[in-house]
Parts: sequence; C-alpha cells; structure tokens
Amino acid sequence: MRIGELAARTGVSVRSLRYYEEQGLLTSTRSGGGQRHYTEHEVERVEFIQRLYAGGLSSRTILEVLPCADAPSEEHSDAALERLAEERDRLSAHIADLVRTRDALDGLMTAARAYRDTLRPAAAG
Repeated sequence: MRIGELAARTGVSVRSLRYYEEQGLLTSTRSGGGQRHYTEHEVERVEFIQRLYAGGLSSRTILEVLPCADAPSEEHSDAALERLAEERDRLSAHIADLVRTRDALDGLMTAARAYRDTLRPAAAG
C-alpha cells in the first residue's frame, strides 16, 4: 500500500509517517519512481508507535523499545520494561515539580488577594 492508504488506515498524517521513517521507527520499500510502499505489518506497527507516543514517549525512546516488538525475547522485553520504568519515573518527577509550582502560584494568589483587600476603602458606618 502507498503512504496515503497507510495514513488513512491508521489515522496518522502522511507528514507523521514520513517523520517516523526519518527517525527510524518505520521502514518502507520504494518503487522505481521513489514512491513509498508498505505492507500490512506497518499498519500494526504505526498503531503500536501511536500507543507509545500516547504514553508520553519521545521518538528516541520509542526507537529504544522497538526491539521488543521487532525481535521478541526475554532480554528485549526486560530492556523495554526498564526503559519504560525510567520514563515513568521521569514523568512522576515532572508531575511533582508541576504540583510544587502550582502550590507556589496558589500562595502568590493568596498573598495578592490579601493585599488587594487592604486597598478597599473602609465601609462607611
């Protein structure tokens, strides 16, 4: 199938599919005229890549875990699980940083409201 059909079947843009190839995540064969051609296998691969992106992984990290799909083995599975755990830890640390930042902003907002309240004229009695 050509790139447009793969895009239609997977819901991924042609531009994204080209990017996947540039990053080494996807391969195709080329016709004499240079057109990309894909097999049914690439439909599943693109869907798998999309699930990995949805999990917050970068293209570089996806490339690191793809051997578990390309050449399934206990060693590749263990390596992929370890890499996924590292990414989860990285995301957890980022979430904790965001929570601290939000809490700091809440403190600033509380202080700003308190200051604003001092600017109100006293109610006439």
